Amino acid sequence: MGAFNRAEARERRKKRVRKKIKGTPERPRLCVFRSLRHIYAQIIDDTTSTTLVEASSVSKGLREKIGKEGCNKKGAALVGKEIAERALKKGIKKVVFDRNGFLYHGRVKALSEAAREGGLEF
Repeated sequence: MGAFNRAEARERRKKRVRKKIKGTPERPRLCVFRSLRHIYAQIIDDTTSTTLVEASSVSKGLREKIGKEGCNKKGAALVGKEIAERALKKGIKKVVFDRNGFLYHGRVKALSEAAREGGLEF
């Protein structure tokens, strides 16, 4: 096993979760990725391997709104609201949440709660 490595631990959690979660056309997968400075969300149909909707703290429309808050809970909540808006415009209401191996806490939790408030069901 060796020394504890956060990245390897996240990869193990990610693989364990992804065994069970698949995005379908009826219920695509809402995948979240967070880096140290930004947070990204995509809605993915795994049957065709296509990204249907995306929003992030770096996307043009949100960059001005978020400013330097791309790396905190407020920024994550804005990204969650935006992904919900864009998904509803495309007719996507129900999704499967994929936390991508990250713990359901902090920015990931803020994004998911804002997406739920925005109208997504998961």
